[in-house]
Amino acid sequence: MSTVPTEFERTDIGEIQIAPEVIEVIAGLATVEVKGVAGMSGGFAGGIVELLGRKNLSKGVKVEVGQREAAVDVSVIVEFGHRLPEVATEIQRNVKRSIETMTGLTVVEVNVHIHDVIFKAVEKVEEVELTHRVK
Repeated sequence: MSTVPTEFERTDIGEIQIAPEVIEVIAGLATVEVKGVAGMSGGFAGGIVELLGRKNLSKGVKVEVGQREAAVDVSVIVEFGHRLPEVATEIQRNVKRSIETMTGLTVVEVNVHIHDVIFKAVEKVEEVELTHRVK
């Protein structure tokens, strides 16, 4: 994917270009910062889930970048016990704020796709049981 420098990205000593992949990483980081987000989802097509702590921070993020605006789609997995609309709204706010602050682009929309709910407490109990069996 290539980028087209916009007017405000041209300076008297050169051009500033931001790759769409950079915006995807910013959106991914802003998403996983939100309380209640268990991880990113690769979507239904990929069926791959990235839980917190994994390396690919742009997984589950799709951006469309114009000359001055960006639209973002994020696919997430939410921890059980959190209100889904509140988590989604906070994701929208955090992603919009992060991208606009870091890039100067205007974010026109942030679409949140919740693909699953995960039970964190159950997984932690299973991990502890597995650890005790190994010893």
